[in-house]
Parts: sequence; C-alpha cells; structure tokens
Amino acid sequence: MAAVDIRDNLLGISWVDSSWIPILNSGSVLDYFSERSNPFYDRTCNNEVVKMQRLTLEHLNCLSKVELKLLLRNQMVGIEYILLHAQEPILFIIRKQQRQSPAQVIPLADYYIIAGVIYQAPDLGSVINSRVLTAVHGIQSAFDEAMSYCRYHPSKGYWWHFKDHEEQDKVKPKAKRKEEPSSIFQRQRVDALLIDLRQKFPPRFVQQKSGEKPVPVDQAKKEAEPLPEAVKPEEKESAKTVQQTVSTKGPPEKRMRLQ
Repeated sequence: MAAVDIRDNLLGISWVDSSWIPILNSGSVLDYFSERSNPFYDRTCNNEVVKMQRLTLEHLNCLSKVELKLLLRNQMVGIEYILLHAQEPILFIIRKQQRQSPAQVIPLADYYIIAGVIYQAPDLGSVINSRVLTAVHGIQSAFDEAMSYCRYHPSKGYWWHFKDHEEQDKVKPKAKRKEEPSSIFQRQRVDALLIDLRQKFPPRFVQQKSGEKPVPVDQAKKEAEPLPEAVKPEEKESAKTVQQTVSTKGPPEKRMRLQ
C-alpha cells in the first residue's frame, strides 16, 4: 500500500491491511501495527530496534523472548508501542509512549484497531478545539444569515425583510373585498352629472337595439317621425261642413250675471 505523508493530519486518516485480519490476535497485533506502510508507526522506536536485533541475538538460547524484551527495555529510552487493551478479535488498543527510565513513561497517543482498521484516537485538546470550532461556525453562520435579512433606509430606519414572508404572501389567496352598495346621494349625484354631460356633449350616434350597427342621431330622428297619411275626399268634405256650421252660428250670447 502507498505510504501516506507524515505531514498530513493523522486524525483524519485510517490504515488497514486485509491480509492480516484473519490472523490478528494479541500476539501478532504489534507486528501488524509495525508494517512499513502504516503511517502511524515511527521507525525510530524501541520496538523497531528490538525487531532488528532478534536476528543477531538468536544465539542467546539461554534467554526467553520475554526475558530478552525486558533486558532491552531496561537498557533503552525513547519512543515505544505497547498493547494497552485487547478484546479479540474485534478491538485492540495500542499506546505510543515516551520512556524516560525503566520506571517512568509519558503517554503520547493512543491508537485503536477495529476489525483490522487502525485509527488514531483524538486527544482532549483536539476534541475541545473541534467542538469549539463547530459551535463558533454555527454562531457565525447564524449572524451572517441574520444580517442578510437586515435592511436600512434613512427615512425608515432598520427593519427585517424575510424571504419566507414573501413566499407565504404569494401562496395565500388574496381576500376579495366586499363591494358596498352606493348611497342615494351618490346615485343622484352621478345621474345629474351624466345628464349634464349629455346636454353639453350630445351623442352623434345612437344604437337602437343591442347588436345593431350605430346610426347617426339625425337619421334616427327622421325614421322615428310618422309619415303624413293620405286623407280621403269624403273626410275632407265632412270637415268642411263642420267648419261651415261653426261659422254660421254666431258668437255665444252674453247672459246677465245675477248679483
């Protein structure tokens, strides 16, 4: 597997070698952790020195492996890795520590292996830093969003302008205003104004029936006047006799007014 640059943030990466997963146990987990491609492993640690010296100290058959490790540990100072906790076959915890003396060590970091995948456990400072950054980012985002809704005008001052209110106003149907009936004074006044305007500006065309073509007013008046009917000669003679009888009769007699 390709090696990962040490300068990268180790809290955001993981490493796994699938060939080791079936044989992973408490005895082989440190060998699995010391693989060359593991970015969490330091090559200058005491574990690497012990691993290299096993080949040159095989002739010391009088010492067991445990005694050999204790002998080298008492003689060495520096960085080393130990198995802190094991819950086979799923969980292993490895600690990186700085050995000052045979009885004094300083913990540096912890690594946990879950189902063969190695992660670095975050320290307390990293956890607090991450939580604080998350909270500050949320607060800053809230302030930025609040400022985007703020409006200002010299004559009105400051006010809030929310987009949700505009969308709700568009969705809500506008209530229809009830048409109030006009009063008698309004109707009489309007009728008087219409009659006055009609007298000042008489219409030039008139539409006698709906759907018909408007015609000039003069033509409509001529059509409305009745034509003179032909008078029969007998009617003319009877009219003359009536006039003659009226003329032969003298004026009505004056009667004396009784007092």
